[in-house]
Amino acid sequence: MTAHQPAERPAESRTEDTEASFSIVALAASAGGVHGVAVLLGALGPELSVPVLLVQHLDPRHRTVIAEVLGRRTPLPVKLAEHDERALPGTVYIAPPDRHLLVGADGVLTLSSSALVHFVRPSADLLFESVAGAYGHRAIACVLTGTGRDGAMGVDAVKSRGGTVIAQDPRTAEFSGMPEAAVGTGAVDFVLPLEEIAAIIRGLVEDKRQ
Repeated sequence: MTAHQPAERPAESRTEDTEASFSIVALAASAGGVHGVAVLLGALGPELSVPVLLVQHLDPRHRTVIAEVLGRRTPLPVKLAEHDERALPGTVYIAPPDRHLLVGADGVLTLSSSALVHFVRPSADLLFESVAGAYGHRAIACVLTGTGRDGAMGVDAVKSRGGTVIAQDPRTAEFSGMPEAAVGTGAVDFVLPLEEIAAIIRGLVEDKRQ
């Protein structure tokens, strides 16, 4: 396992560390991601105390069954995100095909048809940036297998606000582009094989809530 030490947090973030720090997990994946996300979600367990938001690049020309597919691999409820719904603890919300997914400080989700970002919609960068703005040091962002660079700018935003960033080890990813780009930012705290990521997420969330 390779773990990078988190950078020093801003003073205003450190003063809040006595509170329940982690309040949301944001995941991003592209090529090879359905399998990778299924493995991760399946290992998170049934009692996760925070919402999970997922950007998985999907073909917008076809009706997606990703929520049903992932729902069979995890005890957590899994659904396509809806505009203006509030993200609930222990539920997985997936960006619908061709819609950006964002979240506000009140946990309310927003779907947007605004322009593609780096040729993709939904964009992991936009999700991560919204999570960074809404949750600051209480956010966990995770980049899994995929081609391209989506998520790299977003993990930088999460890290700059004191959040924690995890990337799948590019050497173990089916497609290394996205996790490699994330690691290349220098903003990643943990670089891990897919099978070890869920335990880290559970540990971070549970440790901070005790």
